[in-house]
Amino acid sequence: MLSLLQTRSHWAGPELAERLEVHPRTLRRDIDRLRQLGYPVHASSGVAGGYAFRAGQSLPPLLLDDEEALAVAIALQIAAAGTVSGVEESSLRALVKLEQVMPTRLRRRTDALRSAIVPVQRMGPTIDAGVLATLATACRDQLRLSFHYRDLRGKASVRTVEPHALVHTGNHWYLVAWDPARDDWRTFRIDRVDGAPRTGAHFVPRAAPAGDLRAYVSGAMAGVHEGNQARVVLHRSREVMVRTIPPAAATLEPIDDARCLMLCGAGQLDSLVYWLMALDVEFDVLEPPALKQRLRSASERVARSLARAEGGDAA
Repeated sequence: MLSLLQTRSHWAGPELAERLEVHPRTLRRDIDRLRQLGYPVHASSGVAGGYAFRAGQSLPPLLLDDEEALAVAIALQIAAAGTVSGVEESSLRALVKLEQVMPTRLRRRTDALRSAIVPVQRMGPTIDAGVLATLATACRDQLRLSFHYRDLRGKASVRTVEPHALVHTGNHWYLVAWDPARDDWRTFRIDRVDGAPRTGAHFVPRAAPAGDLRAYVSGAMAGVHEGNQARVVLHRSREVMVRTIPPAAATLEPIDDARCLMLCGAGQLDSLVYWLMALDVEFDVLEPPALKQRLRSASERVARSLARAEGGDAA
């Protein structure tokens, strides 16, 4: 019965009794027993009456099937070593509690996963769980946000925005919001938010830019919405390059069957030089001129290094 109640927002009493193959009086006694155990089961009378789960005052025991329990265990292991600070200890406590009540067949599977998954050093900064929760609540309830923010160059400012979504790219968490002061959409690295954000009045949500907020976020992280942009022709088709270059890194536009145009931010030219060389693909830099100069300097440095190496071998 508990499993069935969690699959729908409402069950008619006779239908639930028939599904469980019990008498309606037995059903009512079992509902009362669930309430005694702490489950917030709401009963309504009348023609459309029945039973439904409602939010309660405390968290009752949860009923999970095998796959759900395994998914929760994996998520808790990841959270214990993830990028959100302040949840590591609670994640480990929850994982211990979950494994204590797991049947042997499931415990063997979680043990196998723990032994097979090797954690690596964290990439990117960690963020405060309380800050993340405040931002998520503001997005859900459509509340204006004010916070202190440091940009890429470390310049501090106070921003008041209309938050719409949180995005995790694997290394960083971002807030996507409408900035009334700039009359435009903006993305904010959450690890650059200083102190506790403050919520304000309600706002009316806007339509996502270009009708697709996820596409905008990928473009914003790739820098295609910024004025300082790099344009590079790659001598491979777009179908080939999308397997190597994720949307969060750059936007790829097809030119013909053998070439595509890569658009990305040009704020960190040294990193861009590195990745262009690592792609192992012929390319032509269209802009900016500074990127061409960085590549020229890098090629001269490599040539000098090779010349020294060859000279040493000859000696």
